[in-house]
Amino acid sequence: MDGLLILLGIVLLLAGLVGCVLPVLPGPPLSFLALLMLHWTHWGDFSARFLWVAAAAAVVVTLLDYVVPIWGTKQFGGTRGGVWGASIGLVVGLFVGPAGIILGPFLGAFLGELTGHADSHKAFKAAIGSFIGLLTGVVLKLIVSGVFTWYFFKEWWW
Repeated sequence: MDGLLILLGIVLLLAGLVGCVLPVLPGPPLSFLALLMLHWTHWGDFSARFLWVAAAAAVVVTLLDYVVPIWGTKQFGGTRGGVWGASIGLVVGLFVGPAGIILGPFLGAFLGELTGHADSHKAFKAAIGSFIGLLTGVVLKLIVSGVFTWYFFKEWWW
C-alpha cells in the first residue's frame, strides 16, 4: 500500500508542477495532496502544524493567482474596464489553451482600456501590468509547489 501512495504522491507532484503553469490544474493543492499521500505511509512523518501551514500556503497562493493579474492591471494605471477585461480575458483564455492563458489577460486588459476610451499607450501599459501580475502568480505557485516537492523527497529519502 505504501508503494501505491508514494506513486500517487509522485504523480500528484508532477501534476502540481504542471498546474503551476496551466491554470486548468490547481498546482499547489495537488502538490499538497502529494504530501498527504506520503504522510499516510510509514515513510512520511510530517507534523500536524507543518501540514496545516502547507495547506494554508496552498490555498493562499491559489487564491492570489486569481487576484494578482487584476492587481497588476490596477498598479499600472488600469481602470475598472481594464480590470474587467483582464478578468474576462483570463476566463476566455482558459478555453483557448496555454497561449490563451498568457494572452487572455493581456488582450482583455488592453481591449477593456480601449473600450473605456483610453489611449493605446495607457491601454498597453495596463495590459503589461496584467501580464506581470500573471507571471507573478505563476512564480508564486512554482515556489510553493517546489517547496512541497522538496519536502516530499526530503522526507521520503532522508
